[in-house]
Amino acid sequence: MAVLVAVALAVAVTPTMRAAASTPVGASGFHWGVATSGFQVEGSNPDSNWKRYSDRAAPAGEADPVGDAVDFWNRYPEDVANAAAMGATTFRLSVEWARIEPVEGEYDAEALAHYDRIIDTIRAHGMTPMITMVHFVYPGWLADRGGFLADGAVESFGRFADLITDRWGGDGTMWVTLNEPLVFFKHEMTIGAVGPTDFSRFLDNVVDAHRLGYAAAHRAAPEAMVTMNEAYLPLATGFMDTLVGDRVADTVDFVGIDYYYGVALNNVTAAHAAVDDFAAVRPQPEAIYEAVEHYAQAYPGKPIYIVENGLPTDNGDRADGVDRGDFLRDTVFWLQRAVADGYPVIGYNHWSLVDNYEWGDYSARFGLYRVDALSDPTLTRTPTSGVDAYREIISGGGVGPDYRPVLPAAWCSLSTIPDSCLDPVSADGPLASLGG
Repeated sequence: MAVLVAVALAVAVTPTMRAAASTPVGASGFHWGVATSGFQVEGSNPDSNWKRYSDRAAPAGEADPVGDAVDFWNRYPEDVANAAAMGATTFRLSVEWARIEPVEGEYDAEALAHYDRIIDTIRAHGMTPMITMVHFVYPGWLADRGGFLADGAVESFGRFADLITDRWGGDGTMWVTLNEPLVFFKHEMTIGAVGPTDFSRFLDNVVDAHRLGYAAAHRAAPEAMVTMNEAYLPLATGFMDTLVGDRVADTVDFVGIDYYYGVALNNVTAAHAAVDDFAAVRPQPEAIYEAVEHYAQAYPGKPIYIVENGLPTDNGDRADGVDRGDFLRDTVFWLQRAVADGYPVIGYNHWSLVDNYEWGDYSARFGLYRVDALSDPTLTRTPTSGVDAYREIISGGGVGPDYRPVLPAAWCSLSTIPDSCLDPVSADGPLASLGG
């Protein structure tokens, strides 16, 4: 891992120059989305790698108990309706492999029927499902065999992918095969499932599994839109591309980006994210432009979708006072700048629709709707300022032409130094409508 860090830092100081953008996409097909994941919101979780970790770590004081999370499994009608009321056109969720196949080779008919009802409800509200096949979680029986390092793990995933794409593919369903493979590995280290020397073999298996998931989705619906989303790491984008992006570029229909943090000469607070102190990171909405620019140049001709983006708080508070609504408007402003400059952004998902279980912790809050999972037995959904802001943004196809960012841009982004110092993107440039 020390070698990885060293290479990442070397990449970070390599100069990169801005290239000409591609032809802009039309606004009419823009996806305005919200995002969730099964284990983090559903509750009543079955046996899985993460359920085992929660059950083991919570009594030792090393993690919050997952409990019933925010009970999306039963309260999905309310959450789906709330998303639709904001005007969302895409709803990202994950279907839990552990729930669908609790015993190897045996599929739970009621679990599948329940997911039918959730997905039908999403469609009934006029939204497109974006389904993640694996969002860090897999069944306990696979954990017993070694998780994604096990012999036959890729083939087991392939059979699961065949089942769910055959059942829910078509009618515009979008797919994410495996969520953030590098973060997936980090989480597997956290729960003790892998060690540093397993890195290469783990990534090989994830890439092979992605290819099976991609093929399954296209067998079910040749027109399917499929990706494997990756977290944007500003200090090491080129290196991360080599590890993952370049290896799957021929089997993604769009580039899926999870953008949360920037790093600049006057903002190195992203280091707090490495120890899961997310709310201590100073947001850099303007660097989402740089993320889009990087992937447009790295994978020309591929549409770009912001699969995740959000602002964390510590139980609803931020020491810097940044407001979720302002953050959302600023972020969308910079996406509009990117599209105006010709970059092919086709969608944006806000992470997350509701506060959730942030992989061992309920204090890190990303939700448009606040839910106090540990202290409120009613699990009341309370709107944050982001709800009204997102509703206004979606109805207007973005922020208005006179809007200017509330949060000051950082100086000299390390992901594009020296270009970001000498020729930073301007907030005074044109804005493109993203469609309502």
